[in-house]
Formats: sequence, structure tokens, C-alpha cells
Amino acid sequence: MTDPDDTVGAYTWARSFRIWDTYFALIWLATLVFVLGTAHPAWPVRVVAAGLLIPLVPLFVWIGRPILRGDPPEERQALGYLVAAMALFLPSAILVGETRLMTFALVPQCFMTLRMHRALAAVAVINLVPVLGWALVWWPSHQDVFFNTLFALVTLVFSVAVGSWVIRIIEQSQERAALITELDASRHEVSRLSAERGALAERERMAREIHDTLAQGFTSLLMLIQAVEAELDHDVPQARRHLALMDETARQNLAEARALVAGGAPADLAGASLPDALRRLATRHEATLDVTGSARPLPAGAEVVALRTCQEALANARRHAGSSPAVGICLAYADEHLTVSVRDDGCGFDPETVRGGYGLAGLRARATEVGGTAQVRSVPGDGTTVTVRLPVPPPRSAW
Repeated sequence: MTDPDDTVGAYTWARSFRIWDTYFALIWLATLVFVLGTAHPAWPVRVVAAGLLIPLVPLFVWIGRPILRGDPPEERQALGYLVAAMALFLPSAILVGETRLMTFALVPQCFMTLRMHRALAAVAVINLVPVLGWALVWWPSHQDVFFNTLFALVTLVFSVAVGSWVIRIIEQSQERAALITELDASRHEVSRLSAERGALAERERMAREIHDTLAQGFTSLLMLIQAVEAELDHDVPQARRHLALMDETARQNLAEARALVAGGAPADLAGASLPDALRRLATRHEATLDVTGSARPLPAGAEVVALRTCQEALANARRHAGSSPAVGICLAYADEHLTVSVRDDGCGFDPETVRGGYGLAGLRARATEVGGTAQVRSVPGDGTTVTVRLPVPPPRSAW
């Protein structure tokens, strides 16, 4: 079990409570010495006053100390504790003036446990009642009354000043503790939201990858199977050519699946340049490829977006452009941009009517992720052109 004294508290006074224990013990011991060592009044009275001080120690240890260490202290319990402490302190202070030294131990406890208005009332009682009672019981000289009253007033002002400072420190510590708690809660919430957003982004990325690779490949396989079924009876050579294309597509899909699992580059780009990868893609889809500008290695992100753009556009042309549309790919290298466009002469469509799906939305999302733009231009009956423009580093100078 952890010792409470070893626990780091939220407030400054709680973290240094052993110092407060020592302070209370020293004030109590000094008060006891002064009471027993003074010359007046007679020793029986001094013994009675000292006897009233002795129960303050167990009262503080067993009741006051746990209340003071509360977070925050329970004010009703604290009020009962202070009333009991004053019931012992005030008679002793009235009998022997030196007992008033104990105010330096009791006054801070008032401010540490009570609200401001109650604390001020308790401090006023602790400072003024002993002087008033002492004057009424012993009838000292006017000079002694004056100096003791003046001392009590100075002590009261000092107590209020120090007590107000103590309360401000406690309130500031409580506010800091609340702010720290809110900050921790906000940090956990941000971490949770970041994790959720990261997971969502990864799911979206995987959905685009699967749509642009495996799903497109399976779609191609289904279309080739349909073509083979129609050709087996009257065009066996063409059916065999489509069967070979099915074999190539299946192998390509398997390579893409392995690349997705491994988190590597797309299978078409593995060990090949972007123009070479697009040539193989164009061959599989019976499309033409035109490369302009000076081809050069580019960042992987830009090349992947260019490849996926062509895959998506070619798959859409095969599914939606009509029977055997003519499809052309144009890859244009410029100093600071790479432009890839796919044009088909199929039936076209109205881009404003397209809702949902991963195709066009995923295409635009890919381009945006690398700082590029994507445009889809299509008119019903006049084909479709998909154009993606990507920023790329300029070519290195020969110098």
C-alpha cells in the first residue's frame, strides 16, 4: 500500500505536507515552553493552560491532518475540527497570554480548509478573543492592554494577508490541476481521433488499391471469360489468345495482391520505368501509348498515381464505353509537371450524374494526395478523356 506521504499531490501545500507537520510541531512546542516558562500568572494556572494545549496534538494528527490533506478539504468537517481546536486554544490563551503564539499554527489551517468569509471570521476570533478575555480576567494596566491589542491587530492583518495568499495559491493549483486534467483528456481524445482518422485513411487507401488493381483485374477476367465463351464455337484462335490474356491478367492480379500485402510498389512498376509499365498495360487493354517529353525517373508517389489513373480509365472504358472503343494513352513529361491522359471514343456520359463508387472519387483523391489535379471530360456520344496533372521535380541540370 502506498504511503500518502510519498504520493505526489496536485497542490503545492499537499506536496510539502511534511514541512507543515514540522512547522505545527515547532509552534506547538515553542508555545508550551513559553507558557510553562513565563513568570505570570502563578504556576497552577500555567499548568492548566499547558494541559489545554496537549490535546491539540492528537486532535491535529487524527482529525485535522486528514482533513487538511483532503482534495479539496471537506469544509463541514474542517469547521468542526477548528471549533474543537479553538475550544482548547481560547481558554488557554485567555489564562496565559503567551499561548497566543499558537495562532501562527491555527490561522493557516483556517485559510486552508474554509471559504474566505468563514476563514476571516475564524481568524478574527483566534486573534481578538484571547486579548479581550485576557483583559477581562486579569485586568492588566492600560499600557499592557494597548500593546497586546496592537499586537493582536497586527497579527490579524498579517494573518489575513498571508491567508489570502495561501487561498490564491490553492485556487491557482486547483485551476492548474483542472486544466491538466482537461489537457490530458483532450490529448487522449486527439490521440483517439487521430488513430480513427488514420485507420479510416488506411481503409480508404486500401479500398482504392483493391478497386484499382484486384477488382479491375477480376472484372477483366469476367469479360474475357464471356468473350471466350462466345468464341469457342467459331473462332478458336481468338479464344486461345483471350485465354492467354486471362492467364496474364490472373498472374498480374496475383502479383498485385502480393505487392499490397508487402506494402511495396505496384507490380507493374517493380523494376520497370513508368513508360514501360504503361506500355504493358496498354498492350493488355489493346490501347495505344504516346510518350512526349524527356522521360526520367520520378518520385514513387507520382508514378503510382499515373499508373493507377491509367488502370482506372482503361477499366472504365472497357466496361462503359461500348463495344471495342479505341483507347489512347498520352504521357507527357514537362520540367515541373507530369500529365497523363486517357482518351476513348466510346459512348461517353454526363460526369454530373455520377454518384458514389470508388472510381472517379478515388482517382481525384489520389491526385490530390500528391498535390495534383484530376479532370474528367465526357459528353454523351463523344467519348471520355481523363486527365491527371501532377507536380514533379524538375530534371537535374547536366552541370
